[in-house]
Amino acid sequence: MISIFEQLNIELGGVVADVQKSVVHVLNDRGGAGAGTIWHADGLIVTNAHVIRGGTPRVRLPNGDIVEAQVIARDDMHDLAALAVEANGLPIIQPGSARNLQPGAWVFAIGHPWGVANAVTGGIIVGANKPLPELPQSGREWVLVDLKLRPGNSGGPLVDTLGRMIGVNTIMTGLASGAAVSVDAAKDFLRRTLGSNVTSTVLKDEAPEYV
Repeated sequence: MISIFEQLNIELGGVVADVQKSVVHVLNDRGGAGAGTIWHADGLIVTNAHVIRGGTPRVRLPNGDIVEAQVIARDDMHDLAALAVEANGLPIIQPGSARNLQPGAWVFAIGHPWGVANAVTGGIIVGANKPLPELPQSGREWVLVDLKLRPGNSGGPLVDTLGRMIGVNTIMTGLASGAAVSVDAAKDFLRRTLGSNVTSTVLKDEAPEYV
């Protein structure tokens, strides 16, 4: 008989495996690398602006193909960027919301820390939609987490236990703590930079599960 803990592990493993399908590897000319998430099946990818510094970025897709990416929008203040690649039928992330997150809720960060592809680390929410005291000028809405983020996690998704993206992993704030740009800030960024015609099919704000 499967225990409740074994069942929980199976279910969470399935959630993480589904999310991993929409996570890409973003490479830059300086040899640096980060992560990104696919928001549209035809090649719209969201990552951190700092991940793509240094020339034309390339993206390793979930199937292993490496393709050049075009930077179609960038916001350095909020550390967000949108990329476009020539592809179709890509698996997409499910955007959620950080507005109603509760401290103590379980979350997972997915990325490529130290080059380990699609690595996963888990932890809990410390606070949501909070400023960082050491960055008072940034104006960003942060999701603060008690989990380990490492180089290579930047730009990857922070997701809840249902696999919904609630943030873009961005910064280490301690040995076992970090912060992600709120997914709601990412949605606003896409609306501002790409316009309603594009984002209406990407954000799906009318869907109850995304509220």
